[in-house]
Formats: sequence, structure tokens, C-alpha cells
Amino acid sequence: MKKLEKFIETYSDYPNKGINFKDLLGIVQEPNIFRELIIEMSSSAIIENAEAIISIDARGFIFGSAISFYASKPMIVARKPGKLPGELLTKNYILEYGENALSIQKKVLQKYNSFAIVDDLLATGGTAECVSNLLKENNKDVSGLLVVVELMELKGRSKLNFPIESSIVF
Repeated sequence: MKKLEKFIETYSDYPNKGINFKDLLGIVQEPNIFRELIIEMSSSAIIENAEAIISIDARGFIFGSAISFYASKPMIVARKPGKLPGELLTKNYILEYGENALSIQKKVLQKYNSFAIVDDLLATGGTAECVSNLLKENNKDVSGLLVVVELMELKGRSKLNFPIESSIVF
């Protein structure tokens, strides 16, 4: 979807010096473009082959919830520390500009066996790898990763051993 590019703004040195942040929020401000993107992403074999969708905090929730609705698949969230109640499964990860952790509610994860991971962007692959490792450590399958944008120069794809679909590549 080459036409998505004009709705993605780049902010230099955000959140840290040397980072070129891709802001995808312009896409959701264009309902027809957003709808077309969600229909395309929802029709992926990655979604079809999963029992549930797991969306990554926070912009992944925007795309994951819309895909979940359109594809009639349940959505689970992977959230940053301190954002979810109940018994949690948590894993730390390294990102391009620091480190963090993601948590998934253990009880919700037990309901399904295969998951499509949805996020807004694939950069170094740290967040997707974190979620994948959490799932695999709990004997769950990953059907693949769907992202709107992939930053090829950061080689995040090389860390992941499952199908990856990107709507646009920079």
C-alpha cells in the first residue's frame, strides 16, 4: 500500500537523538485509508491461521483491535509493566533506545493455542520477539507477525522465525 507513505510523518531525534520516529497516526485520521488497510491486514493467512490476535502496547492496539473486529477473532493485549491486573506472564526486552518489559494475563492466554502478533511497526524486532518468546515458553504457537511499517535497515526480521507481513517498508 504505497499510498500509506503520505500519511506517515517522520520525527527526527525522537524519542532520543539518532532515532527517526515514524508516526502512523495520520493513517487513522483518514477513515477510508484506515479501512482499506484493516481489510488488507485482516485477510492475511497469518490471521486466518490464528485462534486469537495479540496486540502490542500501545499503537499495536489501534490496528489489532480493528483487525480483531473485522476478522471476528478475539484480541489479547501485551502491555507494559503496571498496566494489567491479575496473574501475569512478564518478559523483558531490549529496544532500539532502551529496554522495557511486556506482560500478558495468564488466564486469558490459556484460552487459545495459536496467535497472530499485531503491532504498528517492526524496527529491531525486540517487542515482537518478546511476545513470541512469552508465547512459546507457554507452549503456544505464533502464526506470524503483521505490522503496518517495517524499517528494513534495523533488521528486526532477522530475529524472528515466523512469517512476517508488512504493509509498507522503509
